[in-house]
Amino acid sequence: MTIIGTPKETFAGENRVAMTPQSAQDLQKLGFTCMIEKGAGANARFSDKDYRDAGVKIAKSAAELWREADVIAKVRAPSAAEIKKFRKDQTVISFMAPGENETLLKAGEKAGTTLVAMEMVPRISRAQKMDALSSMANIAGYRAVIEAGNSFGRFFTGQVTAAGKVPPAKVLVIGAGVAGLAAIGTAQSLGAIVRAFDVRPEVAEQIESMGAEFLLLDFDEDASGDGGYAAPSSPEFREKQLELFREQAKDVDIVITTALIPGRDAPKLWLKDMVEAMKPGSVIVDLAAERGGNCDLTVKDEKIETPNGVTVIGYTDFPSRMAAQASNLYSTNIRHMLTDLTPEKDGVIVHNMEDDVIRGATATHAGKITFPPPAPKIQAIAKPAPKTVEPTAEEKAAAELAASRQAGMREIAMLAVGGILMLLVGLVAPASFMQNFIVFALSCFVGFQVIWNVAHSLHTPLMAVTNAISSIIILGALMQIGSGSWLVMVLAALSVFMAGINIFGGFMVTRRMLAMFQKS
Repeated sequence: MTIIGTPKETFAGENRVAMTPQSAQDLQKLGFTCMIEKGAGANARFSDKDYRDAGVKIAKSAAELWREADVIAKVRAPSAAEIKKFRKDQTVISFMAPGENETLLKAGEKAGTTLVAMEMVPRISRAQKMDALSSMANIAGYRAVIEAGNSFGRFFTGQVTAAGKVPPAKVLVIGAGVAGLAAIGTAQSLGAIVRAFDVRPEVAEQIESMGAEFLLLDFDEDASGDGGYAAPSSPEFREKQLELFREQAKDVDIVITTALIPGRDAPKLWLKDMVEAMKPGSVIVDLAAERGGNCDLTVKDEKIETPNGVTVIGYTDFPSRMAAQASNLYSTNIRHMLTDLTPEKDGVIVHNMEDDVIRGATATHAGKITFPPPAPKIQAIAKPAPKTVEPTAEEKAAAELAASRQAGMREIAMLAVGGILMLLVGLVAPASFMQNFIVFALSCFVGFQVIWNVAHSLHTPLMAVTNAISSIIILGALMQIGSGSWLVMVLAALSVFMAGINIFGGFMVTRRMLAMFQKS
């Protein structure tokens, strides 16, 4: 039986764990045996007893776990010491940053180990349940606002008290990805005035739906990239962008920057002069600190205060600061990935490289480096449809006139064809038949005109009243009842019966509908 093992994270300060007692129970339902290193979940508030109660085997050491487990589930990329433990046909699932970790890829290739990078899961609808990058970004966006509030020293929401009036905090969120939207929602719920900027115009609707103001940059450039990320901007666009930020720097109290493109250094968006323009007591939280930061003054993993009293927070461990919540979400992402890797739910890993999600997340497989994956086929955020220009009143009138002329020509053509057909029938049919046939054709034409030209919203009540035209049928049938033929008498009686139902039913429906609009 396949064994899934989770070692203790060796990265300094990492409190998350890739397997929780709940996720272990779910994995066992897929046919796996679960194992965890002793104390691996302690920093996330999961004790060894919790794991034992969930049916998880406790490994005494990392060496034992790496030796026995067929699948290794981790949070951080394997360390240099862990890389040496790779073996053939083993699967390792974790964050790996494969674009920057050539040593890891070569080690996986040499050992014949399958490496699955969770940050490479394609951002498509079917893979949302495995999108660990979004899960962690969601926590980072929330925690960024909490950290900002801790350093801000004032209320987020505006208040009027006996001691005086407190204005609401003004928060600017740069970048409306998963982390940015989480930050917007959190700041908004705390009562702040929230503004947001993103180079992708298609996210404006999401920002405004959350109650924030979208800062629109009047510049004709499409900055939407692949996979839902922003593309690098042109120098002209960047200058316009920085000009907007300089205006905001004088007014806002808290800035949360989230702009980051995978595999690239973070773009510098909040420059030194903008920090100097901010009011004392303001706070900047840089969620891109791990890649150099969006702010000129960001120091990785530190909180500093500038000479003019602005606090700049460059922590890179926001998800780890909420280890229990982050572990629950991440372990669920891992479990969904393993569900796809175990289609028969029999504990047997089937690495289907034809599956878009599995192929996209696989960095090495069967002794080969498979990174980078093919380009995503589906956009994560659909671009808005081009806006249609409303026609003027003159254009509408001209279009209506043209449509009415076309309709008139069609009616004339139909009348002409009908007249010709009637003449042809008259050449062979007796005079008595033609007299009744002409009346029948005219009644059909008149009835069609009466009903067809009525607005659809009036069809039901008007149809009910105009069905009284059926009385003509009754009169005709009564005239035929005295006929000597028994067949004609039967047909005439049936006509009277059915037309009577139509008449009385129509009036009943009309009365009931009119009663709906009458005051009681």
